[in-house]
Amino acid sequence: MKSAPSHPSRSDADGARRVRPLPQVGRGLPAEPQPAGPVSAFSRPIARATRARLPRRTRRTRRAGFTLVEILASLLMMAIVVPVAMEGMSIASRAGLLGQRKAAAMRVAERLLEELIAEANTQQTTDSGTLADGEFTYPWKMRTENWSADAMQQMTVTVTFTLQGNRYEVSAATLLPAAGTIATGTETLPAL
Repeated sequence: MKSAPSHPSRSDADGARRVRPLPQVGRGLPAEPQPAGPVSAFSRPIARATRARLPRRTRRTRRAGFTLVEILASLLMMAIVVPVAMEGMSIASRAGLLGQRKAAAMRVAERLLEELIAEANTQQTTDSGTLADGEFTYPWKMRTENWSADAMQQMTVTVTFTLQGNRYEVSAATLLPAAGTIATGTETLPAL
């Protein structure tokens, strides 16, 4: 009966030498033959299985980083996406500014319409002018015309403004009793 190959180890206190078995060589690799004669810890050969587990310094390892192709592809994608995104931001900014200016022009038109009604100044001689809202001034025009369905008049105030070279108009309108009539509650009576 064969025993596992062994090599001498250190001596114990009683002088007897203890034998330590060699590490088992794994997975079908043949065991390395042991050299004849005394073997020191420094001259012992390394088993092939152990050598196979050591990292090879000559083997090229993959380094972390990007390849030139990956960098060029990302630059190409950025060259396409960035101008489109910037144009979208410009359009959104322009739309926001246009919305603010339209809201301010509508405030001017409503305020002017309310002033004209409160003063009962529908037959005024001035039918245009400018009115300020914040830092901007808005030119306006008033137009009064007969309402086709009833004996009423439609008063329309149109406010214009210019934004980035484009001209925009906002209108507000209301119905008033026709000239020469007096409003009393829910009825309109002819003037005496």
